[in-house]
Amino acid sequence: MVLAAWFATSAWGDGPYRNRDNKQVDDAGEPTYPVPYQLPTVAEITEVLNRVRGYLDTAAPTRVIDRKTGRAITDFAVPVETAVADAGSANFSALAYEMGVVHAGMLKAAAITGDARFVAFTERHMRFLAERTPYFRAQEEKFHLERANSFARLLDPRALDDSGSMDAALIRARLGKVGPDLLPVIQRWSDYIAKKQFRFSDGTLARQRPQAQSLWSDDFYMSVPALAEMGRMTGERAWFDDAVKNVLQMSGYLFNPRLNIFAHGYNANNPDAPQFYWGRASGWPVLAMCDLLDVLPKNHPGYEKVLAQLRAVLRGVAQFQSGRGLWHQLLDRNDSYLETSASAMFVYGYAHAINEGWISPTTYGSIAQAGWTGLVTRVNPKGQVEGTCVGTTFASDPIYYYERPASVDALHGYGPTLLAGSEMIRLLKNPAIDIQIKLRTYHYVPKDGGKTDYREHQ
Repeated sequence: MVLAAWFATSAWGDGPYRNRDNKQVDDAGEPTYPVPYQLPTVAEITEVLNRVRGYLDTAAPTRVIDRKTGRAITDFAVPVETAVADAGSANFSALAYEMGVVHAGMLKAAAITGDARFVAFTERHMRFLAERTPYFRAQEEKFHLERANSFARLLDPRALDDSGSMDAALIRARLGKVGPDLLPVIQRWSDYIAKKQFRFSDGTLARQRPQAQSLWSDDFYMSVPALAEMGRMTGERAWFDDAVKNVLQMSGYLFNPRLNIFAHGYNANNPDAPQFYWGRASGWPVLAMCDLLDVLPKNHPGYEKVLAQLRAVLRGVAQFQSGRGLWHQLLDRNDSYLETSASAMFVYGYAHAINEGWISPTTYGSIAQAGWTGLVTRVNPKGQVEGTCVGTTFASDPIYYYERPASVDALHGYGPTLLAGSEMIRLLKNPAIDIQIKLRTYHYVPKDGGKTDYREHQ
């Protein structure tokens, strides 16, 4: 009776999508799906990426306006007190930490698709920062606006959010010869991260908010990629050492080895506080560890430890994937909403780790594909990314996380979506993998016959 009641009330087979890969048109055993559960094509993924890029091209302007009149300022000889960098109607600031992830996605998409329009977005932004920094510096010297200055994060960084993500983006642009050389800004931001940001006594980068002696999982991405890229740019091992140390020590504070996912925060003054497993709390570390492993010398003593930590969280996150391919706002609470930005971070993490040979395609290929099929339903016809949780502080109760709004104006979803789609294209083209369709599901089979032992790094 219980089973019959479940079948009577379930949504099994009621989705709008039919799997086109099932050639048995009259197969009564094949349901319809809530997401396009099918093997995506390179052309389809490219179209999604172009849609997102097209929206950002218009939604992320690079111009200066008078905040009182809304009119463009074109005379930069004398600073105006009310001049601000135009963030557009969506409030996509050119210096927001989320924009650093957008640049990572744009550069990745350009490299994988060969489409110069992606790199043109980053070049435009780099040129804007280079050309308008003198103006906003002069504005600050004359009017002393402090944090109200649109370029305050660049001129006077005071937090990891001001510096780390964008610092990594500027270094990548510089090494790729994209736009003007912004080395002085890179040096200022990197110096802040290395020498001025608050740390725990063991050297772990941390914050003094919302409580004193606090660590946020967000700061994996707000610090580690910049440290790693400085190591790549300078060749100095100390940068790599600091990046590795922070990955391992942050993990020690935040990683739950039973669930294999990250808590959002840790407070040294209250170490036994309840922990909440917000989606991006595991997404930021996944992105950061991928970025670090991409440039960390394989002979560095921390390489295998970082790889083991990445593998552990990917193994844990997989267990919480929903039946729509996406992941929940609170990973371990399936009554919280399905959230886009963390889902995109995970799709990227799985696809990239497979492509780099860090994890098994047999185990994780279909998980990456399922995540992408859910993700494409969140990109609307305008190219806006829907269902992304807005900025979220380290909080101490579940109501806050459950009720954080999701918005197309949350920039956090755009860069990860570009990254995820780009890496999925690479996965579909991966010459070492044969994607097989058997019994209405997908099998990513290594062409070496499965000879690689992925346990050797654990």
